[in-house]
Amino acid sequence: MSQQIVSSQPLVEVKDLSVTFSKKRLFKPTRVVRAVNGVSFEIAQGETLGLVGESGSGKSTIGRALLKLVPMESGSVRFDNTELTTISRAEMRRMRRRMQMVFQDPYSSLDPSATVAASISEPFRVHEGLSAKQAWSRVQELLEVVGLRPSHANRYPYEFSGGQRQRVAIARALALTPHLIVCDEAVSALDVSTQNQVINLLEDLRDEFDLSYLFIAHDLAIVRHIAHRVAVMYLGHIVESGPAERTYQRPAHPYTQALLSAIPIPNPERSNRAGRILLRGDLPDPANPPSGCPFQTRCPYAMDVCREVMPAMTAVDGGGQVACHLQTAGPELNGRSLMDADVEVVR
Repeated sequence: MSQQIVSSQPLVEVKDLSVTFSKKRLFKPTRVVRAVNGVSFEIAQGETLGLVGESGSGKSTIGRALLKLVPMESGSVRFDNTELTTISRAEMRRMRRRMQMVFQDPYSSLDPSATVAASISEPFRVHEGLSAKQAWSRVQELLEVVGLRPSHANRYPYEFSGGQRQRVAIARALALTPHLIVCDEAVSALDVSTQNQVINLLEDLRDEFDLSYLFIAHDLAIVRHIAHRVAVMYLGHIVESGPAERTYQRPAHPYTQALLSAIPIPNPERSNRAGRILLRGDLPDPANPPSGCPFQTRCPYAMDVCREVMPAMTAVDGGGQVACHLQTAGPELNGRSLMDADVEVVR
């Protein structure tokens, strides 16, 4: 696991970020969804923040909001002391040189009619005005950096495997020497062995180029190998955040404990003893979220206060914060887990 990064000045500072989508419907009220609700976090230079949660929790929306690919309703996003919410489109275009994104599906994110060289060199033409010879030289260098051969430059995306296509996408993201890369489910479409290779590549690149990552994923087992810190999202809220080691060893939120219980354990004896926590109910409709704590409809510890009051972030022993009334008004979680509660467990 990666070691904790210590930085006096964060590269990315997000405070009270909210993103709302609305959809007009014929003969029906407009559907309004608060995809991200008052989210705050920081990312230091050279640090990886893992953002995890179920599908529909708002993870990808946060990644796109950082790059202003979706409109922000409210809040502050500062990148290297620059407030992104107030800068012009032209200024944001220049800022994107230092902020790049790697998407989930490498085939869809690459132009199938363009060669690898054309895809990787496009940022050079748009932002740096390099000559064809200079761009070709940079393309070959980048291909070698991500573990591909320079001779691959004239091939098309369909000629590569999924892992190789993702390496091409990473090379394109590195073209303008960014400081931050948002990895949006960047390895979830790959098989397990290829996932490990790409994760190792991302770690090597982080160390070599002093990169920062916002690593978005739903698989906590993957995030554990690359993240310095982890933030857990549920229904548009960050319900827990903290150092990766503490979060995995001593999760403070019931939702985090349930997610961790779903990670397969390779040791059969430990796997049989541990079991898996099955949460009752489904993820609520984000257009009609529950009152109080967003997790209260599925939490086996839910109290009256959970149904009425949104819990504030509370410091956790070992580092980080958790938004849960159990820390201040309910049963102590220290030394216990949901396995000790009256919940459905599959062994």
